[in-house]
Amino acid sequence: MSVNKRFASVDALRGLTVAAMLLVNNPGSWSFVYAPLEHSEWHGWTPTDLIFPFFLFIVGVSIALAFGARIESGAPTAAMARTVIKRACRIIVLGLVLHGLAWWLMHKPEFRIPGVLQRIGLCFAFVGLVSIYLRPRAQWLLLAALLIGYACLLTWGGSLEKVGNIASRWDGVLFGRFGYEWVAATGVGHDPEGLVSTLGALSTALLGLLAGQLLRRDQIFNLIALGLGCAMLGMVWAEWLPLNKQLWTSSFVLWTGGLGALALGLAHQLIDKAGWPAVGRSFGVNAIAAYAGAWMCTVVLEGFGLMKPLYAGAFGWLEPMVGPFGQSLAFALAFVGVWALIVRVLERRGISIKV
Repeated sequence: MSVNKRFASVDALRGLTVAAMLLVNNPGSWSFVYAPLEHSEWHGWTPTDLIFPFFLFIVGVSIALAFGARIESGAPTAAMARTVIKRACRIIVLGLVLHGLAWWLMHKPEFRIPGVLQRIGLCFAFVGLVSIYLRPRAQWLLLAALLIGYACLLTWGGSLEKVGNIASRWDGVLFGRFGYEWVAATGVGHDPEGLVSTLGALSTALLGLLAGQLLRRDQIFNLIALGLGCAMLGMVWAEWLPLNKQLWTSSFVLWTGGLGALALGLAHQLIDKAGWPAVGRSFGVNAIAAYAGAWMCTVVLEGFGLMKPLYAGAFGWLEPMVGPFGQSLAFALAFVGVWALIVRVLERRGISIKV
């Protein structure tokens, strides 16, 4: 393939993951959330635990589609690398700005350094540079080294429980009170988007890069085989190294990445080949902007004390009919609906906000 091709299926899949992020991040009440819409407490997984891995997987797919033709045509590597680094830095800075806004308006005790966008930026930089400077064979070897090396680090690092695992210990040293959780009396910290567990997240994005190369070459059978193989291997490996989203274990990488590859293959067949509507595409072409805008919306509503009155006034009448859980879900769906309208308007006007 000599030119870059945009796949509506990739935009749709990316958009659906963003919509799912907004859904699970914005319930009407955190006290009443259906179990599938919550993260697993520690080991194991729920449908919610698939959302962020799917997004990072699609980051890798998108890099393969964006740079594949340019790399094959011999485009200057230095220029492409600068593009990757600049965009990664913008994503990371945006994540820090959003955390600063939350710290200021919501009067949080400390400013949190790690975060979702920060992890996305690191993965984008890593996989972007890997796609530019390493051949596919070396990329596969790097993926294997990351998976095995990180698994050894977690296993040899001691406990895999929340308190005492090597990722939390190191993140506690690196970030201290500027992480997601910090107990000053014991010096114990933990962050689900910490730096150490990002080693697993890098593997997810790298697996997406390799899947994206198969998609570019229209090797859909191989893509499906990759998905099935990874998912099965992940479940087998989980007997020794548990599936864990917060640690982003190597078994979790393979399980979620395998499901991501299967979802990509299915979306490609249905949308690109069979002509099904690309549901979610509006979110997909403005993914980071939608995530950041929704974050700011939530922070402003919470920071100015408007969230609870809005929820009670606009959705209180639902509780007698659907119960508190249904009422909370209705708010989350309405929140996603508002942002679906916003990104749809942006798409119709040809506006794509790139970070």
